[in-house]
Amino acid sequence: MRMHWDAFIAAVRERGEYPTREEAERVSRVVLALLGAHLVGEVRAELAARLPETMAFVLLNPLQAHEPLTPERFIRATAAWIEGATETTATWDVSAALSVVADIAGEDLMNRILLQLPPGYDLLFGHPGPN
Repeated sequence: MRMHWDAFIAAVRERGEYPTREEAERVSRVVLALLGAHLVGEVRAELAARLPETMAFVLLNPLQAHEPLTPERFIRATAAWIEGATETTATWDVSAALSVVADIAGEDLMNRILLQLPPGYDLLFGHPGPN
């Protein structure tokens, strides 16, 4: 079931404690565009089907990544795409957006998403796995 746009942005705004909807939207777009470059096939399509249409489009038309980014490099890339961001604020931004994505995905899809990502992403999604 697809999450409604307003509910998605409200959830990211609440988790990230952003003062405006626009800031929550900007963060969400950047994080999902970077995430989309790391997911392929059925997993990416299934996640897209659960996101609001605008965010699904962002996920399915990602920023290009030439290689899978480690969680640290994912955060640095996020900081580079968000004006005025630092690695500290980008870590907050990534966690705010990806924790909402994890809630939408559910446990089964989340496990399949994490299998496509380099180790350590479970912490960014707020779902620490076994070490």
